[in-house]
Amino acid sequence: MGNADRVLSPEQRAELLRTLQARFEKNMNRHPGLDWAGVQSRLEANPEKLWSLHEMERTGGEPDVVGFDSQTGEYIFVDCSPESPKGRRSLCYDPEALESRKEHKPAGSAIGMAADMGIELLSEQEYRDLQKLGAFDTKTSSWVQTPPEIRRLGGAMFCDRRYSTVWTYHNGAESYYAARGFRGLLRV
Repeated sequence: MGNADRVLSPEQRAELLRTLQARFEKNMNRHPGLDWAGVQSRLEANPEKLWSLHEMERTGGEPDVVGFDSQTGEYIFVDCSPESPKGRRSLCYDPEALESRKEHKPAGSAIGMAADMGIELLSEQEYRDLQKLGAFDTKTSSWVQTPPEIRRLGGAMFCDRRYSTVWTYHNGAESYYAARGFRGLLRV
Protein backbone atom coordinates (compact mmCIF):
# COMPACT_ATOMS: atom_id res chain seq x y z
CA MET A 1 0.00 0.00 0.00
CA GLY A 2 1.49 3.33 -1.05
CA ASN A 3 1.48 6.54 0.94
CA ALA A 4 -1.27 7.94 -1.31
CA ASP A 5 -3.51 5.14 -0.04
CA ARG A 6 -2.79 6.19 3.54
CA VAL A 7 -4.54 9.54 3.36
CA LEU A 8 -7.99 10.11 4.79
CA SER A 9 -10.58 12.16 2.97
CA PRO A 10 -11.58 15.41 4.72
CA GLU A 11 -14.85 13.73 5.74
CA GLN A 12 -13.10 10.66 7.18
CA ARG A 13 -10.64 12.90 9.02
CA ALA A 14 -13.39 15.05 10.56
CA GLU A 15 -15.43 12.00 11.58
CA LEU A 16 -12.40 10.29 13.14
CA LEU A 17 -11.45 13.42 15.10
CA ARG A 18 -15.04 13.71 16.40
CA THR A 19 -14.99 10.06 17.48
CA LEU A 20 -11.60 10.36 19.17
CA GLN A 21 -12.57 13.58 20.95
CA ALA A 22 -15.82 12.08 22.25
CA ARG A 23 -13.97 9.00 23.54
CA PHE A 24 -11.23 11.17 25.07
CA GLU A 25 -13.76 13.33 26.91
CA LYS A 26 -15.82 10.33 28.07
CA ASN A 27 -12.79 8.53 29.55
CA MET A 28 -10.76 11.23 31.30
CA ASN A 29 -9.52 8.66 33.84
CA ARG A 30 -7.30 7.21 31.09
CA HIS A 31 -5.37 10.47 30.62
CA PRO A 32 -5.58 12.74 33.68
CA GLY A 33 -4.09 16.18 33.20
CA LEU A 34 -4.18 16.04 29.38
CA ASP A 35 -6.41 18.22 27.23
CA TRP A 36 -7.96 17.48 23.85
CA ALA A 37 -6.61 20.67 22.20
CA GLY A 38 -3.02 19.42 22.56
CA VAL A 39 -3.93 15.98 21.22
CA GLN A 40 -5.83 17.40 18.25
CA SER A 41 -3.00 19.76 17.37
CA ARG A 42 -0.53 16.85 17.36
CA LEU A 43 -2.90 14.70 15.28
CA GLU A 44 -3.44 17.42 12.69
CA ALA A 45 0.35 17.80 12.32
CA ASN A 46 0.71 14.02 11.66
CA PRO A 47 -1.81 12.91 8.99
CA GLU A 48 -0.10 9.51 8.56
CA LYS A 49 -0.83 8.81 12.22
CA LEU A 50 -4.48 9.72 11.64
CA TRP A 51 -4.59 7.01 8.99
CA SER A 52 -3.23 4.47 11.50
CA LEU A 53 -5.79 5.56 14.10
CA HIS A 54 -8.50 5.20 11.44
CA GLU A 55 -7.35 1.61 10.87
CA MET A 56 -7.39 0.96 14.62
CA GLU A 57 -10.94 2.32 14.75
CA ARG A 58 -12.08 0.49 11.59
CA THR A 59 -10.96 -2.87 13.00
CA GLY A 60 -12.78 -2.32 16.31
CA GLY A 61 -9.96 -1.13 18.56
CA GLU A 62 -11.57 2.01 19.99
CA PRO A 63 -8.19 3.78 20.36
CA ASP A 64 -7.78 6.34 23.12
CA VAL A 65 -4.95 8.32 24.70
CA VAL A 66 -3.46 6.49 27.68
CA GLY A 67 -0.38 8.59 28.26
CA PHE A 68 2.00 11.35 27.24
CA ASP A 69 5.76 10.99 26.79
CA SER A 70 7.19 14.28 28.07
CA GLN A 71 10.62 13.51 26.58
CA THR A 72 9.34 13.13 22.99
CA GLY A 73 6.14 15.18 23.24
CA GLU A 74 4.17 12.20 21.94
CA TYR A 75 0.69 11.14 22.97
CA ILE A 76 0.30 7.38 23.40
CA PHE A 77 -2.81 5.79 21.91
CA VAL A 78 -3.82 2.20 22.74
CA ASP A 79 -6.78 0.07 21.72
CA CYS A 80 -9.29 0.39 24.56
CA SER A 81 -12.10 -1.81 23.23
CA PRO A 82 -13.52 -3.98 26.02
CA GLU A 83 -12.50 -7.16 24.17
CA SER A 84 -9.72 -7.84 21.68
CA PRO A 85 -10.64 -5.94 18.48
CA LYS A 86 -13.06 -7.99 16.36
CA GLY A 87 -11.40 -7.07 13.09
CA ARG A 88 -8.06 -8.42 14.31
CA ARG A 89 -8.85 -11.91 15.58
CA SER A 90 -8.08 -15.40 14.27
CA LEU A 91 -4.50 -14.42 13.45
CA CYS A 92 -1.33 -16.33 14.20
CA TYR A 93 1.55 -14.44 15.80
CA ASP A 94 3.87 -13.39 12.95
CA PRO A 95 4.56 -13.86 9.21
CA GLU A 96 7.02 -16.70 9.88
CA ALA A 97 4.36 -18.60 11.83
CA LEU A 98 1.84 -17.97 9.04
CA GLU A 99 4.28 -19.30 6.44
CA SER A 100 4.98 -22.41 8.55
CA ARG A 101 1.33 -23.53 8.49
CA LYS A 102 0.82 -26.10 5.77
CA GLU A 103 -2.99 -26.18 5.96
CA HIS A 104 -5.85 -24.30 7.61
CA LYS A 105 -3.90 -21.05 7.43
CA PRO A 106 -5.40 -18.02 9.15
CA ALA A 107 -6.03 -14.87 7.11
CA GLY A 108 -2.84 -13.28 8.45
CA SER A 109 -0.64 -12.61 11.44
CA ALA A 110 -0.80 -10.12 14.30
CA ILE A 111 2.69 -8.75 13.68
CA GLY A 112 2.06 -8.46 9.93
CA MET A 113 -1.30 -6.73 10.34
CA ALA A 114 0.10 -4.32 12.95
CA ALA A 115 2.94 -3.38 10.59
CA ASP A 116 0.46 -2.82 7.76
CA MET A 117 -1.54 -0.53 10.06
CA GLY A 118 1.53 1.41 11.20
CA ILE A 119 1.14 0.34 14.84
CA GLU A 120 2.88 -2.09 17.17
CA LEU A 121 1.65 -4.83 19.48
CA LEU A 122 1.58 -4.02 23.17
CA SER A 123 4.41 -5.39 25.27
CA GLU A 124 3.41 -7.48 28.26
CA GLN A 125 4.07 -4.47 30.54
CA GLU A 126 2.03 -2.12 28.33
CA TYR A 127 -0.81 -4.67 28.43
CA ARG A 128 -0.61 -4.80 32.23
CA ASP A 129 -0.56 -0.99 32.39
CA LEU A 130 -3.71 -0.86 30.22
CA GLN A 131 -5.44 -3.19 32.67
CA LYS A 132 -4.95 -0.59 35.41
CA LEU A 133 -7.38 1.63 33.45
CA GLY A 134 -10.21 -0.91 33.28
CA ALA A 135 -11.10 -4.55 32.77
CA PHE A 136 -10.10 -5.54 29.23
CA ASP A 137 -10.16 -8.98 27.54
CA THR A 138 -12.42 -10.67 30.08
CA LYS A 139 -13.75 -12.99 27.33
CA THR A 140 -10.97 -12.76 24.73
CA SER A 141 -7.17 -12.68 24.70
CA SER A 142 -4.54 -10.62 22.90
CA TRP A 143 -1.13 -11.49 21.47
CA VAL A 144 1.66 -9.38 23.01
CA GLN A 145 5.24 -8.75 21.93
CA THR A 146 7.22 -11.92 22.48
CA PRO A 147 10.89 -11.93 23.50
CA PRO A 148 13.17 -13.18 20.67
CA GLU A 149 14.46 -16.10 22.73
CA ILE A 150 10.91 -17.45 23.16
CA ARG A 151 10.02 -16.81 19.53
CA ARG A 152 13.18 -18.62 18.31
CA LEU A 153 11.90 -21.72 20.10
CA GLY A 154 8.55 -21.50 18.28
CA GLY A 155 6.48 -19.87 21.00
CA ALA A 156 4.57 -16.62 21.35
CA MET A 157 2.90 -14.89 24.30
CA PHE A 158 -0.63 -13.65 24.86
CA CYS A 159 -2.51 -12.12 27.77
CA ASP A 160 -6.04 -11.84 29.09
CA ARG A 161 -7.91 -10.92 32.25
CA ARG A 162 -9.81 -13.51 34.26
CA TYR A 163 -10.82 -13.57 37.93
CA SER A 164 -9.74 -9.91 38.31
CA THR A 165 -6.18 -10.95 37.44
CA VAL A 166 -4.05 -10.35 34.33
CA TRP A 167 -2.58 -13.59 33.01
CA THR A 168 0.31 -14.17 30.60
CA TYR A 169 0.39 -17.42 28.64
CA HIS A 170 2.27 -19.02 25.79
CA ASN A 171 1.22 -20.90 22.68
CA GLY A 172 2.81 -22.02 19.45
CA ALA A 173 3.25 -18.92 17.30
CA GLU A 174 1.36 -20.61 14.45
CA SER A 175 -1.78 -21.11 16.54
CA TYR A 176 -4.85 -18.94 16.11
CA TYR A 177 -8.22 -18.73 17.79
CA ALA A 178 -11.49 -16.91 17.14
CA ALA A 179 -11.23 -15.19 20.53
CA ARG A 180 -7.58 -14.11 20.24
CA GLY A 181 -6.52 -10.91 18.50
CA PHE A 182 -4.11 -8.15 19.34
CA ARG A 183 -4.13 -4.65 20.78
CA GLY A 184 -2.05 -1.95 19.20
CA LEU A 185 -0.09 1.06 20.36
CA LEU A 186 0.58 4.24 18.39
CA ARG A 187 2.74 7.20 19.38
CA VAL A 188 1.66 10.54 17.90
